[in-house]
Amino acid sequence: MTQVQGATQQASGNVGVVREFCAYLRVEKGMRPATVEAYRRDLEQLAEHVEGRNGLLMTAAQADVSGFMEGLRGHGVESRSIARKVSALRGFFRWLLLDKRIGHDPTVNVESPASWKVLPKSLAESEVSEMLERTGSAARAADANGLALRDHAILELLYAGGLRVGEICALREEDLHLDQARVQVRGKGDKERIVPLGVKAIEALERYISMGRPGLVKPGVMARVLFLSVRGNPLTRQWVWEMVRAVSPVGGPKASPHKLRHSCATHMVEHGADLRSVQTLLGHADIATTQVYTHVALGHLKSVHRAHHPRGKRRVVAS
Repeated sequence: MTQVQGATQQASGNVGVVREFCAYLRVEKGMRPATVEAYRRDLEQLAEHVEGRNGLLMTAAQADVSGFMEGLRGHGVESRSIARKVSALRGFFRWLLLDKRIGHDPTVNVESPASWKVLPKSLAESEVSEMLERTGSAARAADANGLALRDHAILELLYAGGLRVGEICALREEDLHLDQARVQVRGKGDKERIVPLGVKAIEALERYISMGRPGLVKPGVMARVLFLSVRGNPLTRQWVWEMVRAVSPVGGPKASPHKLRHSCATHMVEHGADLRSVQTLLGHADIATTQVYTHVALGHLKSVHRAHHPRGKRRVVAS
């Protein structure tokens, strides 16, 4: 067998086992297509790495996984992204182990980057208020169209409920229970959760549903989702990201749906919310994911202490 033929067989074998694993994630684990696709990309990256060492995924050793991670670090990949890839690899090799295709999990002793220590970036309350007031004024104007009403309702929902951008795009009109001040959200792994809504978000959604959405519904276009494009189709994640970025606070940092989600959680913790409540609101499976906001709250507490406590100001050392 030539070296080229051997490499071709390795690539073919890796593609086959990755395809099997993705089918397992979809059918048995019920993961969303976007999540399965992310896992597939991560495994294909590792496959390229082991193929370069004349190996197969099923014969990968701890050194292969560690070398793969070091390569990612060397290319400037953020620790949070590396941690996600390690999670995908762990799931893959655990599946192989349970299926008795391998005798040892090469990720057992591999340390994942401590990505939870990376403080999430959020907007200041004043910056979020400026965004919402500006888009709200456009939505309340006498000549407001369905697009202005839609965009403002999306922003209010992103901040009020801490929803993910994918959750916004998939939301249906029947998921709203505005008379009960709540919305039913389908998150990762099709897990459902109830998210309470405040007055401002409810008002924005009511105006969009009654005055904005009817004008966006197009004959012959069947779209069950709540938020529609100008052509009556579901919005894409990329479009929502671009819309939020376009209405970033004037003179401030660039906004994004993820920043609004972080801002929702950060501001709640700063105002005294407990972590379990924030975990439930955001739909985090593990409270360890939510604990990052304790660091954010500590920073806020220090600034409040320095500003208002009689002995909180830093000592000035005379030169």
